[in-house]
Amino acid sequence: MIRRKQILTIVVGMMAFLAGGIVVGAAKAQSSGTPAAGAGPKKVEEQFKNIQTLKGIPADQLIPAMQFITASLGVECEFCHVEGAFEKDDKKPKQTARKMMEMMFAINKDNFEGHREVTCYSCHRGRPNPVGMPPVMAPEPKSGMDEAKKEESTEVTEGKDASGPPPDQLFDKYLQAVGGTPAIEKNTSRVMKGAITFGDRNVPIDIFSKDPDKRVSFTHTPDGDSVTAFDGHEGWLGVPGRPVRDMHGSDVDAAAMDADLHFATHLKGMFSEARFGGSERVEGHDAYLVVGQREGKTPIKLYFDAQSGLLLRLVRFGETPLGRLATQIDYADYREASGVKIPFRWTLARPGGRFTIQIREVKQNVPVDDAKFAKPPSPPTDRKAPAK
Repeated sequence: MIRRKQILTIVVGMMAFLAGGIVVGAAKAQSSGTPAAGAGPKKVEEQFKNIQTLKGIPADQLIPAMQFITASLGVECEFCHVEGAFEKDDKKPKQTARKMMEMMFAINKDNFEGHREVTCYSCHRGRPNPVGMPPVMAPEPKSGMDEAKKEESTEVTEGKDASGPPPDQLFDKYLQAVGGTPAIEKNTSRVMKGAITFGDRNVPIDIFSKDPDKRVSFTHTPDGDSVTAFDGHEGWLGVPGRPVRDMHGSDVDAAAMDADLHFATHLKGMFSEARFGGSERVEGHDAYLVVGQREGKTPIKLYFDAQSGLLLRLVRFGETPLGRLATQIDYADYREASGVKIPFRWTLARPGGRFTIQIREVKQNVPVDDAKFAKPPSPPTDRKAPAK
């Protein structure tokens, strides 16, 4: 029984992690109502109680902003909030957080022409209290700061380090490496079975994909299936015993990307500008980096194997009112399935954790019922009889 509860707890966290950290408890506890159908997006102060510093942002951006804070300070919700009553101001760290956000906004406005150059992470670096004194040198110098800066940067510096194959050439090589346009376009559906590993836990997972841009995964836990789905237009998550939660913003963008069976054929058309970003090592492989800019969306970083041309790593960014959150996906164990090479293993990492999916069986072009991608109806609201 304990093991079943542990697995469910981990899977619930992993499902929230998959959708950019949708914190169900926080939203439910603080929400002051549900937007009326057709009413349009609400501002955060219209949807949640006791909003002060972040007034004016879209309501669906509050939880990503809170996730950015937890990742920057290395804390959980209860560090600032009263569990079950998130709107209360009983804890001093919540008051401090408001002052820190106001200070951060002022620094960027007064010193960087309003551009977001300074964030919570600039000073905290994963700690509740910023370190004000440089440490003594360790026996092995740490490269964490450099790695963080490298991950954050989406700018390409002109010069020797940024000279290499043009992006279109790398896109074409990748397209040919995975099988070429005709072979890719022949595949209209895919069913994968495998296991998802988070920590020391392994849970079975089934993934169904169908052209155009439909994808749903079922993670089988002892207490029921956890579901992450995208139907080509909208995405949602479902976990046992909890209401279905909709995806928003960059989570929908990411879900659409994951659902694209013909991703390699669409790369050239995805970007308003793509530039070579230099050479790096990715999991023991020499790789070429391409940074792609997209109109109205966050950039994407793509790392292609210098020899095979296969995609080794993709880094995408979720926008929040306080800063960007990176998601890194490493692809490995490429195998051929119906004339197309696909990764049988991928590892997804974000500031809050990481998990690996290992596929053991793939079937292409098999019937997949559209009903699998249909969003389940919301359960009826329980109405208790009046007390007598």
